[in-house]
Amino acid sequence: MKYSKDEVLQYVAEEDVKFIRLAFCDVFGKQKNISIMPDELPRAFEYGIAFDASAVAGFGGDEARSDLFLHPEPETLTWLPWRPEQGKVVRMFCRIAYPDGRPFECDTRSLLKKAEDDAAAAGLTFYFGAEEEFYLFELDERGLPTKTPYDRAGYMDIAPEDKGENVRREICLTLEKMGICPESSHHEEGPGQNEIDFRYTTALTAADNVMTFRTVVKTAAQRSGLFADFSPKPLENAPGNGFHINCSVRPDPSSEHLFRVIAGVLDKAVPCTLFFNPTAASYARLGEMKAPRYVSFSAENRSQLIRLPAANGEYRRAELRSPDPTANPYLAMTLMIRAGLRGIGEKIALPEPFDLNLYRAGEDVLSGLQKLPADLTEARAAAASDAFIRESVPAEILKAYCQ
Repeated sequence: MKYSKDEVLQYVAEEDVKFIRLAFCDVFGKQKNISIMPDELPRAFEYGIAFDASAVAGFGGDEARSDLFLHPEPETLTWLPWRPEQGKVVRMFCRIAYPDGRPFECDTRSLLKKAEDDAAAAGLTFYFGAEEEFYLFELDERGLPTKTPYDRAGYMDIAPEDKGENVRREICLTLEKMGICPESSHHEEGPGQNEIDFRYTTALTAADNVMTFRTVVKTAAQRSGLFADFSPKPLENAPGNGFHINCSVRPDPSSEHLFRVIAGVLDKAVPCTLFFNPTAASYARLGEMKAPRYVSFSAENRSQLIRLPAANGEYRRAELRSPDPTANPYLAMTLMIRAGLRGIGEKIALPEPFDLNLYRAGEDVLSGLQKLPADLTEARAAAASDAFIRESVPAEILKAYCQ
């Protein structure tokens, strides 16, 4: 349900809400929040709630001029089902502004909203569906995470080998109570590794859902005495965690726009990698166990950077397979929209597909393909030198990622 300000105020009054979490994220996608009491909500809607931006990663660090304001978006209201029924806790995502009302340029959620608006001005709507993987690890006697997987099950195994199905069930039911409908869930290839997928929706909602999903997974794991690990490569000799992003565009009756979007994303895949894979550990995942290393696409083949899953009609989409869960979903989807619009506007030609397993291909094939950056240093250099990135990403955000 999409709430208005008045409806939010009414909901808070009638549903025994005692805490309102005003949520946002830093430039790297780490979620933050301030909790306010119900009496402060009218002020939050009217003027915003101030916070110290100097303590938030990528927001500047200048203590002399550090105040920014959170302005809650009423349409994002949801309650947190794992909190008590009496004295409910609700959450709203916020836009971030300077004291004079100017938008804050490092607010990545607003960047995605602007990209959506620019696509709409061109008569297009982008849709995204997220697939995120995570590991469940046991805790030690002090309640700290270990590297001991919760089970030793494999891909799509079932109980009793798959011990994570009850945790996934709790995650899916919690998300459903929050108005988010998962599409499917299953055990992944790694020991203790799980995946939950979402049906496509508009860009801003999809990114908000990713942020919510990560919180729900970590909370459900903790309630089960476990630790949920979203890092790119939790175990050295096991598959890494991917954040596969499915993308489609409408109207597109002949799929011409989709092919241009793919061409645009492929064309800027190398400089975008810094934002799809922003940590040093990200590069231990790429290039093995179905994580791509080369700039290529194919129908269905999972060794490629982009694949076209088997689907028809409204479900036809492109799947970008390089990002991992350390990516900020707002930035990742912003760049995909920007690259896609560029591909459509400039009519960038789609390269020939590689319908073969690149992990088994010979050097004669691989030598003709462009490689993704091999490490974080190379990714930073590629991003910093690219005009498309400088046009799409505010200078302060690029600086934060390149330091």
